[in-house]
Order: sequence, then structure tokens, then C-alpha cells
Amino acid sequence: MQIFSAEQTRNMLPFDRLIDALREMFVTGAEAPLRHHHTMPLEGQPDATLLLMPAWNPKGLGGVKVVNVNPGNASRGKPALSSAYMLFDAETGRHLALLDGGEITNRRTVAASALAADYLARKDSRTLLIVGAGRVASNLAYAFRAVRKIDDVIVWDVVPEMAERLVAKLADDGFSASRASDLRAAVEAADIISCATLATEPLVLGEWLKPGQHLDLIGSFTPKMRETDDTAMQRASVFIDTDGAFKESGDIILPIQSGALSREAVRGDLFDLCRGKVGGRASPEEITLFKGVGTALEDLAAATLAYSSSQH
Repeated sequence: MQIFSAEQTRNMLPFDRLIDALREMFVTGAEAPLRHHHTMPLEGQPDATLLLMPAWNPKGLGGVKVVNVNPGNASRGKPALSSAYMLFDAETGRHLALLDGGEITNRRTVAASALAADYLARKDSRTLLIVGAGRVASNLAYAFRAVRKIDDVIVWDVVPEMAERLVAKLADDGFSASRASDLRAAVEAADIISCATLATEPLVLGEWLKPGQHLDLIGSFTPKMRETDDTAMQRASVFIDTDGAFKESGDIILPIQSGALSREAVRGDLFDLCRGKVGGRASPEEITLFKGVGTALEDLAAATLAYSSSQH
């Protein structure tokens, strides 16, 4: 079994190839049971969580992502999250590779947003607003640049120093990058707005949106988290990555509860878009919205691409 470091895993997942791999996976499909979620009580510190995310193609490869979330690590000055991905041959069960789960998650997450934007964002989109400046957010500009000619990147974060750090990195890599102090003004200036935060109250308000924009929501992965409001859901054509969004994300659950959105009003998911079952953007003036919660299919697509890259 081959073992790949975080750096090796990252280098084997260039965004242009990763986006194509995700597209292909959403066309062909694979088995992906609901993630397993186990609470691990620990003495003298908060409970830890063990997550298992399996997926497999019976005639191809399979894998499982193991994620440990230990909130008590904050007091030790250590990361709360550790993750690894184990890839295997589905027909023989032979273990093929162990990859860095954090890099797979970060890169496939933003690649899925870019894949959706390839169908939903205007072709002439040039300005990207990144709301958030954490680990996932730091990859967004590079992913979106693989599908649109992104020239200008604006970064807003509740912690200005984090936004400044990301702006400096983006500028070093050739983007025209700037930090926003006024979120509303930044939203109004952008063609694509991508949120990767841990917000529990709406940050980007629907009344700020203008015709032709695309709003991408990554952060909300529990029923109580949300990054935008009911107004955005009413004004936009709404798409999701998978049905999991109806169970996991407050950005979808709460507007359905309030009546601002109905399940039937959601236009489609990534399976529909990639298979051509639904159209993407219908007009230059349409406001589009994509909510992703992540799926083990994306992890499998990324791990398969990384492993195949290592064999050449």
C-alpha cells in the first residue's frame, strides 16, 4: 500500500483535472452510503466525534475517509480535525493507498463549487468575492480560475488579519487581490460570491444581490448553520450538490421551514447538471445559487485521480 503525504496528495490534485474527475463521477455515479457518525466520550474534555465516509464502484475502486474531530485539542494548541483516506480495489479488497484526508476534503470541496459554477456562473465572470479566509477559502480562487477567467479577488473575513494574509498569498500568485471592510459593497462588486465560513447567522443578504450574480455556499453543514437568508433563496435559482443538503444544511432546511423555499423549487443537483437532465444558467440576468454539503463520491473521485496520477 502506498502512503502519500499532505503535500504529495495536494500536488496530485490539480484543479482542472480534479473538476473533470468530479464531473465524470457525477455522471457515472457510485455507491455512497450515509456517513457513519459516532460520538466518543472522553474523560475531562469535550466529546470527540468519529466520522466514516465510504463510497465504492463495484467494478472499480472504493475508499473510506476517516475523520476524527476532537474539540478538546484547542486547549492543547493542536488542530481539532484529523483525517485520512484509504483507497482499495473493490473487487479484491486490496488496499492500494493511504492519502491525506484533509487535502482531499479541501480540494474536492472547492472543486465541486467550481464545477457547479461552470454551469451556473456567467461566462464573463471576472470578479470573485471570497467570504471567509480559512483553509477551505484559501483554495477557492484557484478552483474558480479553472472554470472562469477570474482577474480580481476580494476577500472578506470577520478577522481582518486572516483576510490580509489570504490577500497577500493571492497577490503573490498573480491575482489582483484586495481586502474588503464593507461586506455589502464587496457583494455588489462581485460576479461570483463564495462563502466558506462557520456562520450561524446570514452574512450575505439576498437584498444585496444583483441580476447575473452567482452565490456559492460551502460553510453550512449543520441544520443550525447558514450563510445567507430567505430573501436570497426567493430571488435565486437554487441548486444543490446532493439530496444531503435537505438534511444537513440550515441554508436549505430553514428556508423550507419558513416557507421561503420548497423542495420542489430546488432546480436540480450536480447529478442533474452533469448528466444534462437540467439546464444551468438560463439567462444573463438570472441570480443563481449553489449549496454544497459534500459527498463521499467527491472524496472517491479525488482519491482515484491522485492514485492514478501516482502510477504514471
